[in-house]
Amino acid sequence: MTTHETLKTVFGYGAFRPYQEEIVEGLIRGGDAFVLMPTGGGKSLCYQIPALHREGTALVVSPLISLMKDQVDSLTANGVAAAFYNSTLGESESRRVLAQLHAGQLKLLYVAPERLMTDSFLERLRGIAVSLFAVDEAHCISQWGHDFRPEYMQLGRLRALFPGVPLIALTATADSQTRADIVHRLGLEGAPWYIAGFDRPNIRYTVTEKVKPFAQLMSFLRERGEGDPGIVYALSRKRVESVACRLAEAGFRAAPYHAGLPDRERRSVQEAFQRDDLQIVVATVAFGMGIDKPNVRFVVHYDLPRNVESYYQETGRAGRDGLPAEALLLFGYGDVVVAKALIESGRNREQNRIELHKLNAMVGLAEAVNCRRRVLLGYFGERLSGDCGNCDICLDPPQRFDATEEARKALSCVFRVGQRFGTGHVIDVLRGSTGERVRQLGHDRLSTYGIGRDIPAESWGSLLRQLVHLGYLEQDLANYSVLKLTEAARPLLRGEQRLILARPLVKAAQKKGAAKRKAAIPDDDLFQALRALRKRIADREGVPPFVVFGDAALTDMAARRPATADELLLVSGVGRHKLGKYGYEFLREIAAFSGGAPESGQYPPDPET
Repeated sequence: MTTHETLKTVFGYGAFRPYQEEIVEGLIRGGDAFVLMPTGGGKSLCYQIPALHREGTALVVSPLISLMKDQVDSLTANGVAAAFYNSTLGESESRRVLAQLHAGQLKLLYVAPERLMTDSFLERLRGIAVSLFAVDEAHCISQWGHDFRPEYMQLGRLRALFPGVPLIALTATADSQTRADIVHRLGLEGAPWYIAGFDRPNIRYTVTEKVKPFAQLMSFLRERGEGDPGIVYALSRKRVESVACRLAEAGFRAAPYHAGLPDRERRSVQEAFQRDDLQIVVATVAFGMGIDKPNVRFVVHYDLPRNVESYYQETGRAGRDGLPAEALLLFGYGDVVVAKALIESGRNREQNRIELHKLNAMVGLAEAVNCRRRVLLGYFGERLSGDCGNCDICLDPPQRFDATEEARKALSCVFRVGQRFGTGHVIDVLRGSTGERVRQLGHDRLSTYGIGRDIPAESWGSLLRQLVHLGYLEQDLANYSVLKLTEAARPLLRGEQRLILARPLVKAAQKKGAAKRKAAIPDDDLFQALRALRKRIADREGVPPFVVFGDAALTDMAARRPATADELLLVSGVGRHKLGKYGYEFLREIAAFSGGAPESGQYPPDPET
């Protein structure tokens, strides 16, 4: 079977996404890879398909138990022999999984890093055929990563212990320093890099000034209508419980989730959300890293995230099925003060410095007056050729002005101070500060000293952030966030280009005339009937509804209205195993809308994978 046939017959997809085929073929040949793809971009297929084409068992390193279970449920639904091995298994279940591993009956085994790297488990692996290692959420291995986990550090030993086994590292959130650190720590210096980009065009990004947060949340939810599943992130456990309680009192199917709850209660909340029995989970960042739920329609940040990576990853839990989704951030400067205090309470000064830089970048994103998506992607080094048209800034643009002269002054000042200082010092020089540091460095004698004293510091800060967002300046994280000129600044400095920027603006709760929200999923009787059928099947089999079929597949069914098994196979996400398992029930439901009945006797037996 070719990889294209595996993609279609097992997983139900007609074509590979960018880079997937190259990664898959490289791993099958025995090569390594570093993969950066956005959440929902198809990272899992990059190692799952090679696992089906190589001899032996693939070991997948996963940080969260919930993620392992969801992945295994989905693979099993597609007829793939997969299992997980973690602390949730009882003694008999553990023995059964290990027996399957030694008997060569598993194509994929998901395991936590601390369990994989024990001496006893590594010794066990020497007696079996390992087809490949896949390190998921690989940013956890890096001190520059936003979710650094010490237990991941041991994974660097895999290269030396299993030199002939292919290794693939995958992540959705990594800036340039984190990428280099991942590659170094996992011994992947000779491996090809595949960077598929960070853009999630189906997500609408909105930042709103936090005024009356719960009232703003209620307004947002009422505008969306009923039924859409979503996540609300809050900073503290106390706030999580308060918001969840108030939402429940208002009639929403909502529950809290945070690390202070008993394990059983957390599992119950997560499973209820996965099965669509809960509409909203209000959570701290303890929730969601392992969520494989593709039909989350919105993510609300009740409080400010501490870094752009977390914001990107958490908002990325919405719309993983590619259908429209929303990300709302309620931004208040009180949150910034709280976040800074938490960071500065840490004992590691170098780690504090890194986290403060990342917090400042997050504040810059929240304060942005340029296309929100361009700012977000620019943080990761990706440039859009134009504005996105699907964020609050694009849909409700701020006032613009000719900033050419101010920009030239700012760029000149960055150059005159030697490209060795951060935003605060550059603003001090521009505004003619009499502070001791400016005088000691002799920067009060520069030609740019005081040339912007008539402009408020806040306006200079906005302008410098826009110059960073648009690529005229860059901030060097490894060197105390100093500002440096890029090649794009040259024509502006030489007077060969004019620059139009946006005036600083704090967004109101909901501007008059702002674009009306579109329904995320079709309000179609057939779609709703198919969703209800999916829920009944999922409850019957004890799995989350998306394991049966995702919203994207149901949307495609409602649009195509297939009448035969062959037509149903044309729906994205329908493979032969699921056709044999669920096909008749879905065709019968579709036929009921046309007054007919599906043809019988046309379903092949479940294929062996």
